[in-house]
Amino acid sequence: MNKENILQILKDKISEKIKIFENLIAETRASSNDTKSSMGDKYETGREMLQQEINNIQRQLNETLNQQNFLKKLNTEVCTKVQNGALVKTDKGFFYISVSSGEIVFEGKKIMTISSESPLAKAMFGKKIAETFIINNVNQVIEEIG
Repeated sequence: MNKENILQILKDKISEKIKIFENLIAETRASSNDTKSSMGDKYETGREMLQQEINNIQRQLNETLNQQNFLKKLNTEVCTKVQNGALVKTDKGFFYISVSSGEIVFEGKKIMTISSESPLAKAMFGKKIAETFIINNVNQVIEEIG
């Protein structure tokens, strides 16, 4: 499998997520401006709730921007052991050690994108082909590393 293509799919997915968060912030700010009334305390409470929502979306946007920066630095060369940027095939499935962004489908195969901070990645880190690891009482064998 071509890791460059998988990485590009992941970068596109993260870029789309960033656009969604930026649009949500803009829409929430616009609705904040539309809620002005002479209701006094109710207006302030509503405005504070909208500000909290903006802060929450901004936090998610910042996390996604950090993921984007991490992906820009990710190495796409073939790996000989499990590390950041490794595409790992176990007897249970495919895993791409990069950022946690869920499942992507490439060439008809499901690949779980996982963060190097995840328990699964930590259990695999440093392992080589044919080595085993246990996560959640499930034994897995590393079949390929790309």
